[in-house]
Amino acid sequence: QAAKSARTVVIAGIPDGLLHDDVMTDILMIHFQMSKNNGGDVEEVVYPTRKKGVAYVTFEDEEVVESVLKKDEHRLEDKRLSRYYPLKVTRYCENVSSFIIYLLVLPL
Repeated sequence: QAAKSARTVVIAGIPDGLLHDDVMTDILMIHFQMSKNNGGDVEEVVYPTRKKGVAYVTFEDEEVVESVLKKDEHRLEDKRLSRYYPLKVTRYCENVSSFIIYLLVLPL
């Protein structure tokens, strides 16, 4: 089993404060398990984090990280959300600075 950091992606752009944190965690888990999102078995979703709108998703297999990163656009969609939200998915890095995470959550 690969190191946890190698099986983790950083998700930015999560709508903050719309739904209860537990509900948003479930929506994220479902999104990243779906084959249409190039997903796979999710080991853990860490949400909320210290950064607003950011979550960490850890997969059971490192290969899933590669396929998730290859998907052009991740759209967070759920009947509990009023619209879809584009997500920014990046590889987890142990020494990612808070400045880089800050840049990821700025609207494009």
